[in-house]
Amino acid sequence: MSVKIRLRRTGGKKQPSYRVVVADSRSPRDGRFIENIGNYNPRTDPATYTIDEERARYWLSQGAQPSDAVARLLEKLGIIEERQLRYNTPKAAASAAAEEALAEGT
Repeated sequence: MSVKIRLRRTGGKKQPSYRVVVADSRSPRDGRFIENIGNYNPRTDPATYTIDEERARYWLSQGAQPSDAVARLLEKLGIIEERQLRYNTPKAAASAAAEEALAEGT
C-alpha cells in the first residue's frame, strides 16, 4: 500500500479549508483516509496551519510521500528539508528549464 500525506478539502463553496491527512494513494482526494494529522486554512492572512509534528515524522519514517503542497508546509515547520524540484505542471517545468538556460548563458 502506497501512503501519501496530502490535503483533504473541507469548507463550503468558494471557502476552502483543508485537513492534512495520511491516506492510501488510491483513495480519492476527499475520500477515505488513515489519519488526520493537521489542518490548513489559506483564507486567513497569513495562511494558518497546524500539523502534529510527531505523527508527521512517524508517517514519513514509514515511507509516506508528502504532496507538493504538504511538503511546503512541512518545510516551513522544519520537519523535512527543502525539496529540489517541485513542479505541478509541464508549463512550470518548461519555464524553469528556460530560466536555467538563460542563467547559464550569461
